[in-house]
Amino acid sequence: MNHRNHSMPRSIAILATLPLLGLLSATAAPSAAPGVERPKGTLIIVGGGNRDEPLMHRFVELAGGAGHARVALIPMASEDAAGAGAELKEEFTGYGVDAFVYLVDHDQANDPATVRQLDSATGIWFGGGDQLHLTDALGGTASLRAIQARYRAGAVVGGTSAGAAIMSDSMITGNQTPPGDTTGYYGDEFPAIASHRIQVIPGLGFLPGAVVDQHFIKRERHNRLLSAILERPSLVGVGIDESTAIEVAPDGHWTVLGLSEVIVYDARKAHISRLADGMFGVTDLRMHLLPPGSTYNPKNGKVALSSR
Repeated sequence: MNHRNHSMPRSIAILATLPLLGLLSATAAPSAAPGVERPKGTLIIVGGGNRDEPLMHRFVELAGGAGHARVALIPMASEDAAGAGAELKEEFTGYGVDAFVYLVDHDQANDPATVRQLDSATGIWFGGGDQLHLTDALGGTASLRAIQARYRAGAVVGGTSAGAAIMSDSMITGNQTPPGDTTGYYGDEFPAIASHRIQVIPGLGFLPGAVVDQHFIKRERHNRLLSAILERPSLVGVGIDESTAIEVAPDGHWTVLGLSEVIVYDARKAHISRLADGMFGVTDLRMHLLPPGSTYNPKNGKVALSSR
């Protein structure tokens, strides 16, 4: 998501009376965790950009395969959600998928008849745009609980760009302070590594203990993710580049898919100090650069690099 001014979304409206810096620096808590039991489903979290056919065929395979998969397409992140939904349906139909667009606002997302459309879904796909639109529409709703139930039962849940950001239980919104730090080509550069800079709020909770950033290498978002995790060192930061994804297996292991790389920042054993001016000092911060085919275990930090 590119930085821009937003009307206050439902998902953070209850925080409006808090000071801005308090909002930006608070550790986000899960809004709706999928449950304590291990899910049977898989996550495919794409960092945006073009998606190659092998990556998408993997999603379709996990959803049951061509001719069998039934996928709910959730386009509400887009400013033109109806148009984005139609494009997604055309794309997924081309992969032999029985795809349907699930376009709802917050009230519709609680309607029992609407929610029942999700009962037969073997896959769920979140499109790109602005992640705040997605959390505003789905946060705390019966639709989200139904999607989480499908994931626990074995459905694959995927998403790209904004649809990747919402996967973690703590979500980077793209907003920062001061808001004038948007001078770069994409309008979303983050020129400092400092506390009280990056807004992190509850995501949709499919990937606990992590915070996802997307378009990561392409748009040079290292400062943003570092600022977020140094302020919240219990979270593993995962920066996913464009045309690249992580596949999160039911046992929690990550595998890198696609064409570029994933960068992982792990500050769980780091020594962090905060200076009075908001800067950080840190030692023993771990970083991993993972090409396609590499695997990562977020529980113990072990990596197996691909040799391709």
